[in-house]
This record gives sequence, C-alpha cells and structure tokens, in this order.
Amino acid sequence: MDTRTPPVSPWVARFAPLARPGEALDLACGSGRHTRLLAARGMQVTALDRHPELLAPLAGPQVTTLQHDLEAADASWPFAPGRFALVVVTNYLHRPLFAQLAASLRPDGLLIYETFAQGNEAFGKPSNPDFLLAPGELLGLAVAGGLQVLAYEDGHVERPHPTQVQRLCAAGPDFAKTEARLDQESRAE
Repeated sequence: MDTRTPPVSPWVARFAPLARPGEALDLACGSGRHTRLLAARGMQVTALDRHPELLAPLAGPQVTTLQHDLEAADASWPFAPGRFALVVVTNYLHRPLFAQLAASLRPDGLLIYETFAQGNEAFGKPSNPDFLLAPGELLGLAVAGGLQVLAYEDGHVERPHPTQVQRLCAAGPDFAKTEARLDQESRAE
C-alpha cells in the first residue's frame, strides 16, 4: 500500500473555507491530507478509514481517528444525524452510504465530494464500473439527499495525474447560498 501523502485536492481547498465552525468528517481519509487541512483551519476532525496504520499518525488534539470498514457485511453507520458541519470524501465511492452522509450533515452543513467517474478506465485504476460515477450521478445523489448544490463538475483533470472525475460541493437546507463565496481564493494551509 502506498502511504505517501498526495497533495490536497484543489476542490477541497477551494470549498472548505465555506464550512461553518464545528466538527468535520474526513471519510476514507487515507493518509490524512484533508484531515490535516481541516484541523489547520481550526475544525475538530473525525478521520475515518479502515486501515489503522494510516490513522495512527493523524491522532492529535484536533483529530479523532476511527478505524471502521463501512463496506463490511455487518457494518453500520457510526454517526448520528445532524452531527457534522463539514463532510469531505475524495477518491472513494460506496453508493449505499450517500443517504447517511447527507443525513449526518447539520442543516447548515457542507458536503465536499470528489471521486472517479466513467471514462477513468482510459487512465488506469479504478476501472471497475462499481467505483466509477455515471454521468450526473453525484449530482443526482445530492439532490435525492435533500442538499442544495453549490458547485458541480464532471470532466477530465490532468493534475496530480490524468483522471476522469465528478466533484460536488453541496449544503444542507439551512445553508444560505448568499454566503457561498464561489470566487474566493483557495487557502490551503
């Protein structure tokens, strides 16, 4: 397993400043690139991954780690509804979780999601359709979850390597869209 930390996603860096103060969830956090970003922004972060060796270096005053395999046959969603000010998911797709992700947001909470889309098989892994979003699928999941879509992209990126992706920034029903400053500079710390 490659444990090098990739760079922070520009999509996450761009939209994380819109989140209200509070607790954040970095789902399938991997090496913790977004956990560290959110903790540096002053959020209390729950970093969840199934690999304990990835979680160990992340634990600290701003970070609680949780080793949990959400895809195990007996897995249950470990979070109460309305808990998180921000949920970040990158490079991970397990469709049965989406309703719980949306429900775990506070009414003014924010979901930042970025993962692989159909067409990525031309660039390598993942190439299994189970792990690739269909055109518009992420957008549809957000709407079905009762979220307001603030930003959405479906296309090709070259960095950090060629990939076909879908990206979403969506908010709960109490998030004031007038406060979604889409033209702000991203501030990766």
